[in-house]
Amino acid sequence: MEDVFRKLTDKLVTINEELSIDQARTWVEHFWEDFEATRAKSGREYKGAEVTESIVSKWIEQYGPFLHRYQATNSKFDNLEER
Repeated sequence: MEDVFRKLTDKLVTINEELSIDQARTWVEHFWEDFEATRAKSGREYKGAEVTESIVSKWIEQYGPFLHRYQATNSKFDNLEER
C-alpha cells in the first residue's frame, strides 16, 4: 500500500508544484479515506484497492492543480493549508 500512496503523492506533486511532499501525501490519504468511507456508508460492495487507486488518481488529475488554493472550513483539514 505504501508504494501506491507514494506513487499517487508523486503524481500530485508533479501536477501541483506548490504543494510540499507532506501536503500532497496528506491529500492522497484524505482522498483515499473519503472514497472508501463514502462507499462503505452507501452500502456498496468493496471493490478493492485498485478501484480506490483509480478514483484517487482521477481526483488528482481533476482537482490536483487547484489544491494549493484550498481553504479549510473543517478543522480536520487545517493542516492542508500549512506551507
